[in-house]
Amino acid sequence: MTEAHTTAHGDDSTIAAEVRAVREEYAEEEAEAAELEAAEKAAALDVSMALRITRELDEALKRRAAEEQISPAALVRRLLRQGLGDPSNRVLTSKQVEEIARRVMRESA
Repeated sequence: MTEAHTTAHGDDSTIAAEVRAVREEYAEEEAEAAELEAAEKAAALDVSMALRITRELDEALKRRAAEEQISPAALVRRLLRQGLGDPSNRVLTSKQVEEIARRVMRESA
């Protein structure tokens, strides 16, 4: 064998080993992703909800979902989780806002 042939063959086996390593890593990552997806599906309930919303709200949800590159359903799930789960993210009702405004007016008078 010539030196050029040996070098080329050595490079080929190195490349083949690298390709195998990348494929194994990719397969491992895909398996982990599949496990995570299966766990999420097992923990999720398939619940359909009928909501009456305005066209403006529908358009706003679709626009925001597109901006965040997620489905509108995923956006609504996240917003529901935030609204129900994290007390610091809760939205004030109009009654609460009015009470705060009255208190501020009383205290500033």
